[in-house]
Amino acid sequence: MADSFGTLRIQTRTEVGFDPVPDATVTIRPSGSERVIEVLRTDESGNTQAAELPTPDVAYSLEPQEEVKPYSTYDITVESAQMETVRIMGTQILAGQESIQEVRAIPRSEEGYASYPNGSSMIEIGPNTLWGEFPPKIPEDEVKPLPDFGDDFVVLPNVVVPEFVIVHDGRPNENAANYWVPYATYIKNVASSEIYATWPESTLIANVLAIMSFTLNRVYTEWYPSKGYPFTITTSTAYDQKFIYGRNIFESISRAVDSVFTNYITRPDIIQPLFTQYCDGKRVTCPGWLSQWGSKSLGDQGYSALNILRYYYGYDITLDTAERVEGVPASYPGTPLRNGDTGPNVRIIQNQLKRIRQNYPAIPDLAVDGIFGRGTEASVRKFQSIFNLASDGVVGKGTWYRLSQIYTAVSGIAEL
Repeated sequence: MADSFGTLRIQTRTEVGFDPVPDATVTIRPSGSERVIEVLRTDESGNTQAAELPTPDVAYSLEPQEEVKPYSTYDITVESAQMETVRIMGTQILAGQESIQEVRAIPRSEEGYASYPNGSSMIEIGPNTLWGEFPPKIPEDEVKPLPDFGDDFVVLPNVVVPEFVIVHDGRPNENAANYWVPYATYIKNVASSEIYATWPESTLIANVLAIMSFTLNRVYTEWYPSKGYPFTITTSTAYDQKFIYGRNIFESISRAVDSVFTNYITRPDIIQPLFTQYCDGKRVTCPGWLSQWGSKSLGDQGYSALNILRYYYGYDITLDTAERVEGVPASYPGTPLRNGDTGPNVRIIQNQLKRIRQNYPAIPDLAVDGIFGRGTEASVRKFQSIFNLASDGVVGKGTWYRLSQIYTAVSGIAEL
């Protein structure tokens, strides 16, 4: 088939403080090779330009494969005068898609300085679950009994999007690392690990909603904490969903997550998110659950995301919206903010941009006056371009919550 290409951008941030790492050298090699095919430098925001890299033809990711891996993989080395060298093995690139590889850096070794969360400065990215061999999901009830911790603990009356999920890197009883991962980052990681970003947009959104509802059910029901485990969810596909520490995220998947960030699947007679189990639909079949390859076929036929989900989970399912997102200064006002708007919500985003600009000076300065003018629009556009959002100058749901996430990180309220 004809030569195909995807693009890769590297973003370097400090492990503590979420500061950009400018002027770092990024070397890209085909996985397992010493041949250098690209050398990039990070800018003042810690980002590189996009590198165009060869991939298999897009057709290989649009049908189940056993012979040809649908994506190419590359090894990345990031070097900086101030930071430890980081090596990432197996970054995945799909034809026609932009891949974002975030690199978290720590200062050069000092006695007693904390190591990376995975205990190493080398990250190995395993295969997508549609290509590699993974155990199938052990079936569970789609509606769970709520935990009883006695009078000292009461389950929340409404679904809340958590700021973080604690991810256990293995089976529940396995001795393994636990990672604190921002909720949106976790969802983007799982989706990038379990489906292909080349699929129709409605299919991406349907799968993202299933992944989010699955996750929020674990959160809402306190499934693992109620059993004495100190984590929210595992990386085992037999029990939960595939999360790969440090992996790259695909831009199309990232934007799908941003578009439905606070939504989840439920039924009219329950409060909790539905425990939306799924399988690949080819190696493993799962009647009554979503089929990943089947959802791709329905997307090709023009099905909407909701109708894809109803095809598998039943036509009585509905989409609901969480009333609150933990760890954000203010909830999304419900309608996008744009040039010409005024009021307290505009002042909120102006204050956040003003603080973020201290760490990311490429963002133009702006007045905090509650008036969304050209200066605010220019600052929003630059923020969006730095943090992988559609650079339209409009503060929709995805930009609002990404602003909140970065603001809390750089101001010390929380760490990403």
